[in-house]
Amino acid sequence: MAALRRTVEVILEWITIFLMIALTVVVIVGVLYRLAGNSLSWYDEIAAIQLSWITYYGAALAALKRRHIGFDTVLLALPRGARLMGLIVAELIVIAFFVLMAWAGFKVLTVLSGMHLVSLTWMPIQVTQSVIPIGAILFILCELLSLPEYWTKTKDGISLEHAEIEEEVETELKKAGAR
Repeated sequence: MAALRRTVEVILEWITIFLMIALTVVVIVGVLYRLAGNSLSWYDEIAAIQLSWITYYGAALAALKRRHIGFDTVLLALPRGARLMGLIVAELIVIAFFVLMAWAGFKVLTVLSGMHLVSLTWMPIQVTQSVIPIGAILFILCELLSLPEYWTKTKDGISLEHAEIEEEVETELKKAGAR
C-alpha cells in the first residue's frame, strides 16, 4: 500500500508540475503576443482550463498528503471513541461528495458530447471537462490511500498539521543553534 501511495504521489506531483509549467508558458506567450499588438484567440479559454486542471490534480495531491482543509484540532479535542467516529463520518461524507461529483461529471460529459471549444474548434469540450470525474476519482483514491496513516495518527492523538509545524520549528531551532 505504501508503494502504491508513493507511486500515485510521484505521478500527481509530475502532472501538477507539468500543468503549472504549461500554464506559465501559455501566459507568457499570451502576454508577449499582446505586447506585440496581437492577441491569441485561444489564450483566455485555454488558460482557464489549465488553471482548473491544476486545481483538480493539485487537490488530489493535497488529499494524498492530507494537506487539504481539515479540522484536526476539533477532532483531536474529542475523546478517542468520538474522535474515531468523527473521522469515519467525515471520511464517509467526503467520499460520498466526490462519488456524487464523479457521477455528475460523467453526466456532464454525456451532455457535452459533440461540442467543441469556441476558440479551438478541433478540441472536444469533453476532453477539457474530463477533469471533473477524473479529479473526483483521484481524490477518492488519494483519500483512501492516505487513510491508514491518518487513522493511526488520529487514534494516537497526533495532529498532522501540528506535527509538521513542530518539525519545522525544531529544524529552524537547530539551524539557529548551529550559527
